[in-house]
Amino acid sequence: MTTPPAPESSGTPAPRTARGGLAVAVLSLSGILVALLQTLMVPVLPSFAVDLGIPATSASWLVTITLLTGAVGTPLIGRLADMFGKRTMLLVCLALMVAGSVVAILGSGFAAAVVGRGLQGFAVALMPVGISMMRDILPVEKLGTGVALMSATIGIGSVFGAPLAGVLYDHLGWRSLFWVPAAGAILMAVLLPLVVPESATRSGGRFDYAGAVLFTTALTAILLAISKGGAWGWSSPAVIALALVGILGLASWIPLQLKTSEPLVDLRTSVRRPVLVANTCALLLGFAMFLSSYASLQELQVPAATGFGLGLSATLAGMVMLPGGVAMIVLAPVTAAMIRRWGARVTLVIAAGVMAVGFAERGVLGSTVLTVGISAFVISIGVAFALAAMPVLITTSVPLDQTASANSVNSLVRAVGTSTASAVGAAVVAASTVTVGAAVVPAQTGLDRLFWLGTAVSAVALIVVGCIPLVAGKQENSGNTNAGGGHDVRGATGVDVTEPA
Repeated sequence: MTTPPAPESSGTPAPRTARGGLAVAVLSLSGILVALLQTLMVPVLPSFAVDLGIPATSASWLVTITLLTGAVGTPLIGRLADMFGKRTMLLVCLALMVAGSVVAILGSGFAAAVVGRGLQGFAVALMPVGISMMRDILPVEKLGTGVALMSATIGIGSVFGAPLAGVLYDHLGWRSLFWVPAAGAILMAVLLPLVVPESATRSGGRFDYAGAVLFTTALTAILLAISKGGAWGWSSPAVIALALVGILGLASWIPLQLKTSEPLVDLRTSVRRPVLVANTCALLLGFAMFLSSYASLQELQVPAATGFGLGLSATLAGMVMLPGGVAMIVLAPVTAAMIRRWGARVTLVIAAGVMAVGFAERGVLGSTVLTVGISAFVISIGVAFALAAMPVLITTSVPLDQTASANSVNSLVRAVGTSTASAVGAAVVAASTVTVGAAVVPAQTGLDRLFWLGTAVSAVALIVVGCIPLVAGKQENSGNTNAGGGHDVRGATGVDVTEPA
């Protein structure tokens, strides 16, 4: 599969469009779609199990399969986007999202729903590819604002996903949970060609089939072991075998990528300090992001009969989390201004610090609806800063024809962090429970541990990004080219994104 070299493949970005605001608005729809895709199913899994006549453990595959296909497919789609055009691959992702919905809706039961959710998972790549596209179509002074707004839309989908799921399921049935993402995908697919020009920057070359197969096998094994370890048993033969397959697969994949002239993932670019620090923070803060949502929703819904529970319904718990999602949108221009003024590195330091404070607030002040709500609100502010700073740090540190691939790897690393947080959170809660009637619910001790764990992980991210110098000399940024083909160490936002201005 070869792409003939085009005149525009020299690294020059596409012409800036006067409709940049519309392009950002359309691309930002992807954040809402991805967040809805990841949150709509979770609150109604028990009801799914009853309606489809399956065990609750089996119903969890409706979430697991999306995680797997999203994590594995994102780097593959990112590489294809750099090769054949970012808008083209965005349309492919949207088509797969619609196809998945149709398969689930028209299918006869659980198996079709799982296949449909698997196809929908490829749409997770919408975010990193869309963010990468902004470098091609926006003026340099507007890149930070565009990335911040697009990242903030994740908050809209995440906050409204849980209450919306309950309303749709109760009034329109489980198939409506597939119709809504499909309708959003169709809307975006119609608008995308009208207002977003195709990226002119192409990497060309051949697709690394051997690397893709080995990477897919290894990553699937690792993520499956992490996500199912609690249910299957961490010492079970299946989990141990999957872990070994994943480790050995990655051990074979890394030297293959280093030897391949046109690798799936350019590991030499990935170990540049700005990219490496951003990916390390993605792992840690991805862990903390999920832990905040998981711990807060668990705590808010513990029955009051326990003596310490807050006893809120799923809808009311979602409402407590709502201000955080609103804050992510409102703070988008503030985040962009921070990146322009201080750089992405300092913004990421602030993000990790704010998240650590948010977790510690709940740990120190204890469990009330107010303290949990404030904690979630403060952490959401940190998340808004982090989700905007990491892509800018990466996008302005890699060659133009590798932006989609590099951002996709960052998205993948963040997914590994959230998957690990899911497994760890479940294990911590399971180790400390109380029984209320026939229900087994988290104990206060376990919930406290989750918030202190989030504090520690956020603090580690703060240390990583705050203490490791990102520029070790002129050679560190030698591969970062500007629109004129020369070297550019100041980043696409017009300020130094690696060190304080």
